[in-house]
Amino acid sequence: MMFLFLILVTHVSEANNTCPKCGSIDVPYPLSTDDNCGDPRYKVYCNNGILEFLSATGFYYKILSINPSAYKLIISPPPIKKGTCYSSDLSSGGLKLDENLPFNISTHNTVMLFNCSVHIIRSPLNCSSISFCRQFENNVKEGLGCKNTLCCHYLKDSAMTSHMIRLRIGGCTAYTSMVDMKLGSSFDSWTYGIELQWVPPN
Repeated sequence: MMFLFLILVTHVSEANNTCPKCGSIDVPYPLSTDDNCGDPRYKVYCNNGILEFLSATGFYYKILSINPSAYKLIISPPPIKKGTCYSSDLSSGGLKLDENLPFNISTHNTVMLFNCSVHIIRSPLNCSSISFCRQFENNVKEGLGCKNTLCCHYLKDSAMTSHMIRLRIGGCTAYTSMVDMKLGSSFDSWTYGIELQWVPPN
């Protein structure tokens, strides 16, 4: 009985401490847009009705969706600047998460890298002529500026750092990402995004 009472108190406490909606997106506990709601370790930002995630380098990424029961959210990959093959977060070195915070990059992301140096060709990168990135270059307007550059893709697995998708001059200068990508799927069925997961509060 006492155990059930504690669970009930916890749920009521979380409900009372949930942040208000940001635009059309619910902000579930423990995510926090304000010092007066949520858990401050799980900070996200409501900027002009758009919910955003802030990287360790100060770059804002739009939050597309949140799945509180799975402790996951999906952010939008940074746009590739028109007429170039440079992601808008290139100057920040790509996506970098603060390792002291309870967020990390999940293993459900297929990352495509563009305008790469030959020095980066190594396992587990697929830089072949049938890499997914070729479909993106040839069929998606945003990828046209990357056409005929060296591109690769890889699945972000548990053996890699879970806090970074790295970009740099001399490496790769642009990227995009898909969530839960299926082998053999066509570009018009891809779900663009970078899935992040969080460790739930104690």
